[in-house]
Amino acid sequence: MFQWLFNYPVTAFSRGKFVLLGPWPKTVLCLLVVALATALALVIRLRLRHAATPLPGWRIAVLWTLQSSLVALLLLLLWQPAITVAELKPQQNIVAILIDDSRSMGAAEHGTTRLAQAVNALQSGVLDKLHQQFQVRLYTIDTQVTPALDPSVLRPSAPATHLGDSLRRFVAETSDLPIGAIVLLSDGSDNSGGIDLDTITALRNRRIPVHTVGFGPETFNRDIEMDDAVVSPHSMAGSRLNAWITIHQHGFARQPATIEVRDGAKVLASRSIVLGADGKLQSENLLFSAGDAGAKPLQFSISLLPGEENRLNNSLTRLVNVEPTQKRILYMEGEPRWVYKFIRRAEDSDQLVQIASILRTTENDIYRQGVRNADELKDGFPSSAEELFAFQGLIIGSVQADYFTPAQKDLIHQFVDRRGGGVLFLGGRFSLADGGWGSSSMADALPVNLPNRRNTFHRASATVELTPPGMDSLICRLIDDPARNAERWKTLPFLMDYQEAGTPKPGAVVLAEMKVGGRNLPFLTTENFGRGRTAVLASSGNWRWQMSLPLGDTSHDRFWQQLLRWLVADTPDQVVASVPNQILFDDGQVKLSAAVRDKTYLPTSDATVEAHIIGPGGISARVDLSPVPNRAGEYQAQWTAPQSGSYLTEVTAEHAGQDLGRSVLTFQRMDGVAENFHMEQNRDLLERLSADTGGRYWRPQQLSRLLSQISYSDAGITVHETKALWNMPIVFLMMLLLTLSQWLLRRKWGVV
Repeated sequence: MFQWLFNYPVTAFSRGKFVLLGPWPKTVLCLLVVALATALALVIRLRLRHAATPLPGWRIAVLWTLQSSLVALLLLLLWQPAITVAELKPQQNIVAILIDDSRSMGAAEHGTTRLAQAVNALQSGVLDKLHQQFQVRLYTIDTQVTPALDPSVLRPSAPATHLGDSLRRFVAETSDLPIGAIVLLSDGSDNSGGIDLDTITALRNRRIPVHTVGFGPETFNRDIEMDDAVVSPHSMAGSRLNAWITIHQHGFARQPATIEVRDGAKVLASRSIVLGADGKLQSENLLFSAGDAGAKPLQFSISLLPGEENRLNNSLTRLVNVEPTQKRILYMEGEPRWVYKFIRRAEDSDQLVQIASILRTTENDIYRQGVRNADELKDGFPSSAEELFAFQGLIIGSVQADYFTPAQKDLIHQFVDRRGGGVLFLGGRFSLADGGWGSSSMADALPVNLPNRRNTFHRASATVELTPPGMDSLICRLIDDPARNAERWKTLPFLMDYQEAGTPKPGAVVLAEMKVGGRNLPFLTTENFGRGRTAVLASSGNWRWQMSLPLGDTSHDRFWQQLLRWLVADTPDQVVASVPNQILFDDGQVKLSAAVRDKTYLPTSDATVEAHIIGPGGISARVDLSPVPNRAGEYQAQWTAPQSGSYLTEVTAEHAGQDLGRSVLTFQRMDGVAENFHMEQNRDLLERLSADTGGRYWRPQQLSRLLSQISYSDAGITVHETKALWNMPIVFLMMLLLTLSQWLLRRKWGVV
C-alpha cells in the first residue's frame, strides 16, 4: 500500500535525501507561499464580509488553511521535489543469503520444518528475481558461516547457533568483496549470548544492512522450560546445597508440577510447586545433600505435563565438585563459658571441620584444644600471616579488642580481606561494643555498626525468629521445608542472654532477629567483605537449645555445623582455578583461569602455572597458563575439549622452586543440547539486528516485498539516483482531498 501511494518503498525515503530540482531558490518558494496565503486571507475576508450568514472565526480559519495548503502544494510541485538515494549497481554487488541450519530450525510447525519453510520462501521466485539484479551467494550459518550451493539439500543438523560470532567472521572474511546486503533467514535462536556491539560495529563500518526473516512461533501454546539452575560449583562432602531453579511456562498456569535433582538415577531431592502465570519467570529453591566426595553431574528437572510441545527443555545439568578437604577454624575465647563447650561438641561430629581453640583461662594462661602438634599456637594467638592464614575460619568470642596487638588486629582484618577467610564474632561480656571492637581496625569489616557505648550485653531471655532472607539461608535450615522451618524457629527455647549489636550496614543481611521487650534486635547478621565474609551472632546463650530440647533433637548441633561450614566453605586456597561455564555446549571451547597467591596470600605474577587435563577416551593434555596483563596474580589459557564427556583438570603453580598449591576443577562438554532451549522465534533479536544495521525484519510471507527494497543500500558499489516525487498518487489524492474538503465545507456552511 505504501509503495502504491508513494511510488517507492519506505526504505527509499528513510535512506534518501529530499531535494528540490527547480531552478529557483527555496527562499522564493517560501516567500510565494507566505504571499499567496496572505492574499487568500484578504480575499476570504472580503468575500465573507457581506455574506448573508456571517461565519465564526474558526470556520474562516479552516477554509483558509485548506486553500493555503492546496496553493502551497501546487507551488512545491513547480519546484520539482525529488529524493536522491544510493542504490546498488545491478550485477556488480553481492547479496549474501545466510540460512540458519541449526537443529532448532528442524522444529516443525504444521508439518513443515522451519528450514524447509525458509527454503520454500526462497525458491518461490525470490531467489530467481534476486539473481536478475545481483550476484547471489548462499551460506549456512550456525557456529560458523559456510558457503552453500543448493538450499534444497540443507539439513538442520548443526548443534548450535552463534549468530554474532558468525556474522562478525563473515564481515571479516568478505572484506574485499562488494557485499551490498545480507538476508538472514533464522528463528533467532542463539547459544552464544546474543549479538554484541563489536558485531554491530563491524556491520555498520561496512554499511551492510541485514534484512532478517523470522521463522517459528514467537511463543508456544503449551510448554514448560527450565531457564536456569544456579548451584555452587563446589561443596564440602556431606554439606547441604541450595539450588535456585528458574522456569517459565505457557498454557499450564496454576497447575501442579514437581521439581527434582538427580545424581544419575538417584533422586537427591524433589518438591511440589504450583506453576505461575503464563510467560512469567518463576524462581524456586531446592535443598539437597551434596553427598560423598567426587565430581557430580547433577540433573535438575521439572516434570513433563501432558500436551507439552517441546519435551526436551525440561532439564538442565550442572556440575558440582564435592571436596573431601578438611577445613580448620581457629576459635579464640576470652573466658570459660558454656557456648565454648557446646560449639566444640557440635563440631565433633563433623569430620571435615576441625576447631583449634585458644581459651584464655586467666590473665596470662591459655588452654589449647584441637592443635595438630605441641608447637601449634603455643604462644597464643598467631602473630604471623603464615600461621594465621593456615586456617580457613576464625571465631572471636568474649575477648576485648585490646587483648590483641595492633599487628594481630591488622592480621585479622587481612584474614578476611586478603586471605578470604570467614570471621564470626560471638556475643559476650567482653565482645562487640563492650569489648571495644567498634573503635578497632576491624570496625569496617563488621556487618553491623556497633553501638557507641558499653553495657550492651544483657543477662536476660530472648526468643528468635527468622527474617525472610533467613528462611532461604542454608545456615538456618533446621527443617528442609521452608514454612515448617520458619515455624520451628519460633518454637526453639529462649536464649539465656542477648547483646545489642547495633544496626546492619548496607549490604549486610540479617538472617534472624531476637524478640526483646517488643523490640527486634539482630541475632545473626552476615556480610561479604573483601575476598571473605564476616558474621555477628549477638548472643552466647543459644546453648540452652541443646539443654532444653528433647533427647535426640539435633537442632542446636545442625545450626552450628551449618554456620561453621558457611564460615569456611568458600575460603580460597593459594591456587584457585575456574572456568566461566562448567557445561560446554557443542564447540568445547573453554577459558581456563587461575588466581595464584603466595603463603601470605599476596598475588604472585611470575609463577609457573600449568593445567593437567584428563578427559574421556584417554584424552590427556598439559596447558600452560599465561599471566593476564595488568591483573596481578591472574593467569589464563584457552583450550578446546575435542569430544563430549567429562574432563578433570588439576591446575598447579610453582614459584622459585616452591610449590604454591593446586586446584582441581571439572567441566563437561555436552553436544546437541543447547538447541533444545529457547526454541521460540527470538523476534526481538532479529528486529534489533535489522534496525541497528539499516535493514528490516520480514515475515516469510512478506519476502517478495524485499526485492523492491534491498537495492537501497550504501554498501558495495552504489550509484546515487534521483527520483521525482511530483507523480506520486498521494500527491493527486491530497490535491483532490483539499479541493473537495473546502468545497464541501463551503457548501455546508452556505458560502458557496
